[in-house]
Amino acid sequence: MSIRADLREAFTPNRLALVAGVLLIQLAFIWSYVGAFHSPKPSDIPVAVVAPAQQADQIAAQLEKIDGHPVSPQVVESRDAAVAMVKDHRVDAAYVLNPSGKQDTLVVAGGGGSGIVSATEEIFAQVAQKQGRTVVSDDVVPLEAGDARGLTGFYLVVGWMVGGYLLAAALGVLAGHRAQSLHHLVIRLCVVAFHAVVSGLGGALIVDQLLGALTGHFLQLWGIGALVVFAVAATTIALQALFGLIGVGLAILLFVVLGNPSAGGAFQPHLLPTFWRAIAYVLPNGAATDAVRRIVYFGSHGVGGHVLTLALWGVIGTAVALAATNFFNRRRPPVVVGRHKAAA
Repeated sequence: MSIRADLREAFTPNRLALVAGVLLIQLAFIWSYVGAFHSPKPSDIPVAVVAPAQQADQIAAQLEKIDGHPVSPQVVESRDAAVAMVKDHRVDAAYVLNPSGKQDTLVVAGGGGSGIVSATEEIFAQVAQKQGRTVVSDDVVPLEAGDARGLTGFYLVVGWMVGGYLLAAALGVLAGHRAQSLHHLVIRLCVVAFHAVVSGLGGALIVDQLLGALTGHFLQLWGIGALVVFAVAATTIALQALFGLIGVGLAILLFVVLGNPSAGGAFQPHLLPTFWRAIAYVLPNGAATDAVRRIVYFGSHGVGGHVLTLALWGVIGTAVALAATNFFNRRRPPVVVGRHKAAA
Protein backbone atom coordinates (compact mmCIF):
# COMPACT_ATOMS: atom_id res chain seq x y z
CA MET A 1 0.00 0.00 0.00
CA SER A 2 1.36 3.45 -0.94
CA ILE A 3 2.04 6.26 1.48
CA ARG A 4 -0.75 8.26 -0.14
CA ALA A 5 -3.21 5.45 0.47
CA ASP A 6 -2.03 5.12 4.08
CA LEU A 7 -2.54 8.84 4.63
CA ARG A 8 -5.96 8.70 3.01
CA GLU A 9 -6.94 5.85 5.30
CA ALA A 10 -5.52 7.60 8.37
CA PHE A 11 -7.18 10.95 7.72
CA THR A 12 -10.77 9.98 7.01
CA PRO A 13 -13.48 12.59 7.65
CA ASN A 14 -14.67 10.69 10.72
CA ARG A 15 -11.20 10.54 12.24
CA LEU A 16 -10.54 14.20 11.50
CA ALA A 17 -13.87 15.08 13.12
CA LEU A 18 -12.91 13.02 16.18
CA VAL A 19 -9.56 14.81 16.50
CA ALA A 20 -11.26 18.20 16.08
CA GLY A 21 -13.82 17.29 18.74
CA VAL A 22 -11.14 16.27 21.23
CA LEU A 23 -9.24 19.50 20.53
CA LEU A 24 -12.35 21.59 21.13
CA ILE A 25 -13.07 19.84 24.44
CA GLN A 26 -9.43 20.30 25.48
CA LEU A 27 -9.48 24.03 24.71
CA ALA A 28 -12.88 24.41 26.36
CA PHE A 29 -11.48 22.70 29.47
CA ILE A 30 -8.62 25.21 29.66
CA TRP A 31 -10.94 28.16 29.05
CA SER A 32 -13.48 27.03 31.65
CA TYR A 33 -11.09 26.20 34.49
CA VAL A 34 -8.79 29.19 33.98
CA GLY A 35 -11.74 31.49 33.30
CA ALA A 36 -13.47 30.45 36.50
CA PHE A 37 -10.46 30.43 38.82
CA HIS A 38 -7.84 32.89 37.56
CA SER A 39 -9.28 35.94 39.31
CA PRO A 40 -11.94 35.13 41.93
CA LYS A 41 -13.92 38.17 43.04
CA PRO A 42 -16.72 38.25 45.62
CA SER A 43 -20.12 39.25 44.34
CA ASP A 44 -23.39 39.64 46.25
CA ILE A 45 -22.34 37.51 49.22
CA PRO A 46 -25.41 37.49 51.51
CA VAL A 47 -24.48 39.05 54.85
CA ALA A 48 -26.54 39.93 57.92
CA VAL A 49 -25.87 43.23 59.70
CA VAL A 50 -26.53 43.66 63.42
CA ALA A 51 -26.21 47.13 64.95
CA PRO A 52 -28.21 49.70 66.92
CA ALA A 53 -31.20 50.94 64.93
CA GLN A 54 -29.68 54.31 64.13
CA GLN A 55 -26.53 52.72 62.71
CA ALA A 56 -27.72 49.50 61.07
CA ASP A 57 -29.23 51.07 57.95
CA GLN A 58 -26.22 53.36 57.59
CA ILE A 59 -23.80 50.41 57.71
CA ALA A 60 -25.91 48.46 55.20
CA ALA A 61 -25.95 51.44 52.85
CA GLN A 62 -22.16 51.78 53.10
CA LEU A 63 -21.74 48.08 52.30
CA GLU A 64 -24.03 48.43 49.29
CA LYS A 65 -21.79 51.18 47.90
CA ILE A 66 -18.56 49.13 47.91
CA ASP A 67 -17.15 48.90 44.38
CA GLY A 68 -18.04 45.65 42.66
CA HIS A 69 -20.89 45.00 45.10
CA PRO A 70 -19.09 42.17 46.92
CA VAL A 71 -21.78 41.77 49.59
CA SER A 72 -25.55 41.91 49.74
CA PRO A 73 -26.39 43.12 53.27
CA GLN A 74 -29.63 42.75 55.18
CA VAL A 75 -30.32 44.27 58.57
CA VAL A 76 -31.16 41.79 61.36
CA GLU A 77 -32.51 42.71 64.78
CA SER A 78 -30.24 40.65 67.03
CA ARG A 79 -27.01 38.68 67.12
CA ASP A 80 -28.94 35.50 67.94
CA ALA A 81 -31.10 35.92 64.84
CA ALA A 82 -28.02 36.56 62.71
CA VAL A 83 -26.21 33.50 64.09
CA ALA A 84 -29.29 31.38 63.36
CA MET A 85 -29.25 32.62 59.76
CA VAL A 86 -25.58 31.71 59.41
CA LYS A 87 -26.17 28.26 60.91
CA ASP A 88 -29.07 27.67 58.49
CA HIS A 89 -26.93 28.90 55.58
CA ARG A 90 -29.42 31.64 54.74
CA VAL A 91 -26.49 34.07 54.83
CA ASP A 92 -22.78 33.40 54.54
CA ALA A 93 -21.73 35.75 57.35
CA ALA A 94 -23.04 38.25 59.89
CA TYR A 95 -21.41 41.55 60.84
CA VAL A 96 -22.14 42.41 64.49
CA LEU A 97 -21.26 45.97 65.54
CA ASN A 98 -20.11 46.48 69.12
CA PRO A 99 -21.77 49.76 70.24
CA SER A 100 -19.69 49.99 73.42
CA GLY A 101 -16.26 49.43 71.90
CA LYS A 102 -14.21 49.44 68.72
CA GLN A 103 -13.89 45.70 68.13
CA ASP A 104 -16.71 44.18 66.09
CA THR A 105 -17.47 40.53 65.31
CA LEU A 106 -17.82 38.75 61.98
CA VAL A 107 -19.82 35.55 62.40
CA VAL A 108 -18.80 33.03 59.72
CA ALA A 109 -19.46 29.41 58.77
CA GLY A 110 -16.32 27.47 57.89
CA GLY A 111 -18.51 24.62 56.69
CA GLY A 112 -19.74 26.81 53.86
CA GLY A 113 -16.29 26.87 52.29
CA SER A 114 -12.95 28.40 53.17
CA GLY A 115 -12.98 30.63 50.09
CA ILE A 116 -16.12 32.48 51.10
CA VAL A 117 -14.87 32.84 54.69
CA SER A 118 -11.57 34.35 53.56
CA ALA A 119 -13.35 36.74 51.21
CA THR A 120 -15.78 38.05 53.83
CA GLU A 121 -13.01 38.40 56.41
CA GLU A 122 -10.97 40.48 53.97
CA ILE A 123 -13.92 42.68 53.04
CA PHE A 124 -14.92 43.47 56.61
CA ALA A 125 -11.34 43.95 57.77
CA GLN A 126 -11.08 46.74 55.19
CA VAL A 127 -14.47 48.17 56.19
CA ALA A 128 -13.51 48.21 59.87
CA GLN A 129 -10.10 49.72 59.17
CA LYS A 130 -11.67 52.66 57.33
CA GLN A 131 -13.82 53.32 60.40
CA GLY A 132 -10.90 53.07 62.80
CA ARG A 133 -12.21 49.80 64.17
CA THR A 134 -11.13 46.14 64.26
CA VAL A 135 -13.04 42.94 63.59
CA VAL A 136 -12.61 39.38 64.87
CA SER A 137 -14.11 36.24 63.35
CA ASP A 138 -16.36 33.81 65.18
CA ASP A 139 -16.76 30.52 63.30
CA VAL A 140 -20.08 29.06 64.45
CA VAL A 141 -20.04 26.21 61.89
CA PRO A 142 -16.43 24.96 61.91
CA LEU A 143 -15.15 22.34 59.51
CA GLU A 144 -14.87 18.75 60.64
CA ALA A 145 -11.35 17.67 61.56
CA GLY A 146 -11.06 15.43 58.49
CA ASP A 147 -12.46 17.95 56.02
CA ALA A 148 -9.46 20.07 55.08
CA ARG A 149 -10.55 23.41 53.55
CA GLY A 150 -14.06 22.02 53.16
CA LEU A 151 -13.23 20.21 49.92
CA THR A 152 -14.17 16.64 50.88
CA GLY A 153 -17.77 17.01 49.74
CA PHE A 154 -16.69 18.37 46.37
CA TYR A 155 -14.27 15.51 45.74
CA LEU A 156 -16.89 13.03 46.87
CA VAL A 157 -19.31 14.42 44.28
CA VAL A 158 -16.62 14.41 41.58
CA GLY A 159 -16.00 10.72 42.27
CA TRP A 160 -19.70 9.92 42.03
CA MET A 161 -20.06 11.85 38.80
CA VAL A 162 -17.04 10.23 37.17
CA GLY A 163 -18.55 6.84 37.95
CA GLY A 164 -21.86 7.89 36.41
CA TYR A 165 -20.66 9.04 33.02
CA LEU A 166 -17.89 6.43 32.77
CA LEU A 167 -20.38 3.61 33.30
CA ALA A 168 -22.76 5.05 30.70
CA ALA A 169 -19.91 5.51 28.21
CA ALA A 170 -18.58 1.99 28.86
CA LEU A 171 -22.01 0.45 28.30
CA GLY A 172 -22.21 2.40 25.05
CA VAL A 173 -18.86 1.02 23.89
CA LEU A 174 -19.82 -2.56 24.78
CA ALA A 175 -23.41 -2.61 23.57
CA GLY A 176 -23.71 0.34 21.18
CA HIS A 177 -24.22 4.00 21.94
CA ARG A 178 -27.87 3.61 20.96
CA ALA A 179 -29.71 0.70 22.51
CA GLN A 180 -31.08 -1.76 19.95
CA SER A 181 -34.56 -1.62 21.46
CA LEU A 182 -36.53 -0.11 24.31
CA HIS A 183 -36.18 -3.44 26.09
CA HIS A 184 -32.38 -3.21 25.90
CA LEU A 185 -32.50 0.41 27.06
CA VAL A 186 -34.60 -0.46 30.11
CA ILE A 187 -32.07 -3.16 31.02
CA ARG A 188 -29.25 -0.63 30.63
CA LEU A 189 -31.06 1.86 32.87
CA CYS A 190 -31.66 -0.84 35.48
CA VAL A 191 -27.94 -1.63 35.48
CA VAL A 192 -27.25 2.08 35.95
CA ALA A 193 -29.77 2.33 38.80
CA PHE A 194 -28.18 -0.63 40.61
CA HIS A 195 -24.73 0.87 40.09
CA ALA A 196 -25.97 4.23 41.43
CA VAL A 197 -27.21 2.67 44.66
CA VAL A 198 -23.98 0.71 45.18
CA SER A 199 -21.68 3.62 44.33
CA GLY A 200 -23.66 5.99 46.54
CA LEU A 201 -23.21 3.49 49.36
CA GLY A 202 -19.51 3.08 48.61
CA GLY A 203 -18.82 6.81 48.60
CA ALA A 204 -20.68 7.34 51.88
CA LEU A 205 -18.81 4.43 53.49
CA ILE A 206 -15.44 5.83 52.42
CA VAL A 207 -15.90 9.41 53.65
CA ASP A 208 -17.77 8.43 56.81
CA GLN A 209 -16.79 5.00 58.12
CA LEU A 210 -13.39 4.53 56.48
CA LEU A 211 -11.79 7.99 56.55
CA GLY A 212 -13.93 9.84 59.11
CA ALA A 213 -13.94 12.92 56.88
CA LEU A 214 -17.69 13.62 56.87
CA THR A 215 -19.33 11.86 59.79
CA GLY A 216 -22.82 11.39 61.16
CA HIS A 217 -24.84 11.71 57.94
CA PHE A 218 -24.35 8.32 56.33
CA LEU A 219 -27.85 7.67 55.00
CA GLN A 220 -28.31 11.18 53.61
CA LEU A 221 -24.98 11.05 51.79
CA TRP A 222 -25.84 7.62 50.40
CA GLY A 223 -29.09 9.00 49.02
CA ILE A 224 -27.44 12.04 47.44
CA GLY A 225 -24.77 9.82 45.92
CA ALA A 226 -27.31 7.48 44.34
CA LEU A 227 -29.20 10.45 42.88
CA VAL A 228 -26.04 12.03 41.48
CA VAL A 229 -24.76 8.87 39.81
CA PHE A 230 -28.10 8.00 38.25
CA ALA A 231 -28.72 11.58 37.07
CA VAL A 232 -25.35 11.80 35.34
CA ALA A 233 -25.48 8.29 33.88
CA ALA A 234 -29.04 8.70 32.59
CA THR A 235 -28.16 12.03 30.99
CA THR A 236 -25.08 10.53 29.34
CA ILE A 237 -27.16 7.63 28.00
CA ALA A 238 -29.68 10.15 26.65
CA LEU A 239 -26.93 12.14 24.90
CA GLN A 240 -25.57 8.95 23.35
CA ALA A 241 -29.07 7.98 22.21
CA LEU A 242 -29.39 11.36 20.50
CA PHE A 243 -25.89 11.86 19.11
CA GLY A 244 -24.06 8.53 19.27
CA LEU A 245 -20.37 8.73 20.17
CA ILE A 246 -20.54 12.53 20.16
CA GLY A 247 -22.87 12.26 23.14
CA VAL A 248 -19.98 11.08 25.31
CA GLY A 249 -18.06 14.23 24.40
CA LEU A 250 -21.10 16.35 25.20
CA ALA A 251 -21.40 14.68 28.60
CA ILE A 252 -17.75 15.48 29.32
CA LEU A 253 -18.34 19.06 28.18
CA LEU A 254 -21.35 19.38 30.44
CA PHE A 255 -20.18 17.63 33.59
CA VAL A 256 -16.39 18.07 33.51
CA VAL A 257 -15.67 21.20 31.50
CA LEU A 258 -18.58 23.29 32.80
CA GLY A 259 -19.79 21.43 35.86
CA ASN A 260 -16.66 21.04 37.95
CA PRO A 261 -15.42 24.67 37.89
CA SER A 262 -18.90 25.98 38.72
CA ALA A 263 -19.62 23.44 41.47
CA GLY A 264 -18.28 25.54 44.34
CA GLY A 265 -15.36 23.35 45.35
CA ALA A 266 -12.29 25.53 45.78
CA PHE A 267 -14.25 28.74 45.16
CA GLN A 268 -17.90 29.02 46.08
CA PRO A 269 -20.33 30.42 43.46
CA HIS A 270 -20.36 33.95 44.94
CA LEU A 271 -16.63 34.14 44.13
CA LEU A 272 -16.96 33.02 40.50
CA PRO A 273 -17.53 35.09 37.34
CA THR A 274 -21.12 35.62 36.25
CA PHE A 275 -21.40 32.72 33.79
CA TRP A 276 -20.13 30.04 36.19
CA ARG A 277 -22.15 31.52 39.04
CA ALA A 278 -25.32 31.34 36.92
CA ILE A 279 -24.95 27.63 36.11
CA ALA A 280 -23.62 26.57 39.53
CA TYR A 281 -26.77 25.01 40.95
CA VAL A 282 -28.41 24.16 37.63
CA LEU A 283 -25.89 21.40 36.89
CA PRO A 284 -25.69 18.26 39.06
CA ASN A 285 -22.13 19.10 40.16
CA GLY A 286 -23.04 22.26 42.04
CA ALA A 287 -26.41 21.00 43.25
CA ALA A 288 -24.81 17.90 44.76
CA THR A 289 -21.80 19.71 46.24
CA ASP A 290 -23.98 22.26 48.02
CA ALA A 291 -26.40 19.52 49.08
CA VAL A 292 -23.54 17.63 50.77
CA ARG A 293 -22.41 20.83 52.54
CA ARG A 294 -25.91 21.57 53.76
CA ILE A 295 -26.40 18.01 54.99
CA VAL A 296 -23.11 17.85 56.86
CA TYR A 297 -22.87 21.38 58.24
CA PHE A 298 -26.24 23.12 58.08
CA GLY A 299 -28.78 20.59 59.32
CA SER A 300 -29.99 19.87 55.77
CA HIS A 301 -31.59 23.34 55.56
CA GLY A 302 -32.32 24.22 51.94
CA VAL A 303 -31.31 20.83 50.57
CA GLY A 304 -34.72 20.11 49.03
CA GLY A 305 -34.17 22.26 45.95
CA HIS A 306 -30.93 20.47 45.15
CA VAL A 307 -32.55 17.06 45.56
CA LEU A 308 -35.24 18.17 43.11
CA THR A 309 -32.58 19.33 40.64
CA LEU A 310 -30.81 15.96 40.75
CA ALA A 311 -34.10 14.09 40.42
CA LEU A 312 -35.07 16.17 37.40
CA TRP A 313 -31.77 15.40 35.67
CA GLY A 314 -32.41 11.71 36.21
CA VAL A 315 -36.05 11.80 35.10
CA ILE A 316 -35.43 14.00 32.05
CA GLY A 317 -32.38 11.95 31.06
CA THR A 318 -34.43 8.76 31.26
CA ALA A 319 -37.34 10.25 29.30
CA VAL A 320 -35.07 11.61 26.55
CA ALA A 321 -33.22 8.29 26.29
CA LEU A 322 -36.52 6.41 25.90
CA ALA A 323 -37.88 8.87 23.34
CA ALA A 324 -34.66 8.98 21.29
CA THR A 325 -34.26 5.20 21.30
CA ASN A 326 -37.85 4.73 20.16
CA PHE A 327 -37.43 7.37 17.43
CA PHE A 328 -34.22 6.00 15.94
CA ASN A 329 -35.36 2.39 16.14
CA ARG A 330 -38.53 3.26 14.22
CA ARG A 331 -36.36 4.77 11.46
CA ARG A 332 -34.07 1.74 11.31
CA PRO A 333 -34.93 -0.52 8.35
CA PRO A 334 -36.21 -3.96 9.32
CA VAL A 335 -33.72 -6.80 9.22
CA VAL A 336 -34.57 -9.49 6.65
CA VAL A 337 -33.61 -12.87 8.10
CA GLY A 338 -34.50 -14.99 5.10
CA ARG A 339 -36.70 -15.35 2.02
CA HIS A 340 -39.10 -18.09 1.00
CA LYS A 341 -39.23 -19.19 -2.59
CA ALA A 342 -42.59 -19.75 -4.13
CA ALA A 343 -43.39 -23.37 -4.94
CA ALA A 344 -42.92 -24.28 -8.56
